[in-house]
Amino acid sequence: MPTEPEAPGGRLTLEHRTIEVIPDDERHGTPRSQFTLWFGANMQITAIVDGALAVVFGADALWAIIALLIGNVLGGAVMALHSAQGPRLGVPQMISSRAQFGVYGAVLPLVLVILMYFGFAATGSVLAGQAVCEMLHIDNAKVGILIFGVLTAVVAVTGYRLIHLAGRVATVVGALGLGYLMIRLFTQYDVGAHVGEKGFEAATFLLAVGLGAGWQLTFGPYVADYSRYLPRDTSDKATFWSTFAGSVVGSQIAMTLGALTAAVAGDAFLPNQVGFLGDLAGPALLAFLIYMVIVVGKLTVNCLNAYGGVMSLLTIVTAFNGRSRITQAARTAYILGFTAVSVAIAMAASADFLSNFKNFVLLLLTVFTPWSAINLVDYYVISRERVDIPALYDPNGRYGKWNVTALTCYVLGIAVQIPFLATKLYTGALTKKLDGADISWIVGLLVTAALYYVWARRTSNPPAETIRPGEPGAGAPATRAETLVG
Repeated sequence: MPTEPEAPGGRLTLEHRTIEVIPDDERHGTPRSQFTLWFGANMQITAIVDGALAVVFGADALWAIIALLIGNVLGGAVMALHSAQGPRLGVPQMISSRAQFGVYGAVLPLVLVILMYFGFAATGSVLAGQAVCEMLHIDNAKVGILIFGVLTAVVAVTGYRLIHLAGRVATVVGALGLGYLMIRLFTQYDVGAHVGEKGFEAATFLLAVGLGAGWQLTFGPYVADYSRYLPRDTSDKATFWSTFAGSVVGSQIAMTLGALTAAVAGDAFLPNQVGFLGDLAGPALLAFLIYMVIVVGKLTVNCLNAYGGVMSLLTIVTAFNGRSRITQAARTAYILGFTAVSVAIAMAASADFLSNFKNFVLLLLTVFTPWSAINLVDYYVISRERVDIPALYDPNGRYGKWNVTALTCYVLGIAVQIPFLATKLYTGALTKKLDGADISWIVGLLVTAALYYVWARRTSNPPAETIRPGEPGAGAPATRAETLVG
């Protein structure tokens, strides 16, 4: 495989950029790097578990696979549209959301984003910690979680170059490992006898669609953190399709394996997902290799969670202290702190992993669907890709402190989903009339997009062209129309 052009300083040099704009002379690489990153990040154990959930909670494996594909495609398209913003703007995803919510207003979705990062990092650490214990023959799961947490911190502190390298490694080992497990599944079990047993059920089908879409949409708040390093003239289409293909194909392979495994294994898969896959691999050496595949795959995506979580924390902090750059030492401290908290959460995780994880994914879908709708409608339809980049760091600039339009639409976008929710904690009144089918995220996406489009057309004031640091117009004071939302 041809190598990517090297970034200044070499692959293993500590990253020194955080939330600031990436200068053109530090941009490098091709969209292909987005494919390997997101393919590797999705070819992993948590995606397998996500696919298994659809079957565990009642869907037939065949209908579950079809529904997961629909969800992955729909959610992956939204996620890839966020990715295409990266090369154009050169800023982290949640910094760019200040253009919609205001410099202070963006803190509201950011708090929820950080909770998401902690949740996914913790659940990933539980599964990867189990694999570490199996590899090293350790009986204490907390030791395995701690070892994996140290690995995560090392890669995340080094930064995006090493994360990309981990993604390329995970792409190869994930494809080989999951491909081998798929072969073993078909040779050890009569898979055909467990597929097509049940008829179509709308409720379980829509649950599986939601699991696939929710999986993809949770990448939205940080996908541009990695595409922002691509050269500014990188094709939007190339960035979109590379990200989309990597994320959708990788996740669908893993989720298909999960759905089929849950169908043939039944209750044997529920108490120990990692151990079951190790047993499926066969002899001890092959089981060891599969555990290694699990660790490598989870390492890639856990580093994304740690990296993205720190970017979100820094976006909140700098909104109020007025800074646009953070020292390397401070960045390292934030990453170590984030990793320590996620490890602590993992060690205290509930034993009812599958049920809690399903509700966690669906809850994230509820809060991130409106955010994606607002960000994408504003960027592609209202502003037409024109952004005042210096104003993203200035509470007194074009975007102001708070954007009432976006914040109101965001809250309403969450509220309108409540009657359609189907979770362990709450089932909406309209959900009961739909025989338990959860369509909340579809309602939230459509209602939020329509409401924001109608309202923002009158209140938005994008620049005539994108304004970049050091260019004419950068740092210009806000007009009266602009201060209405500040």
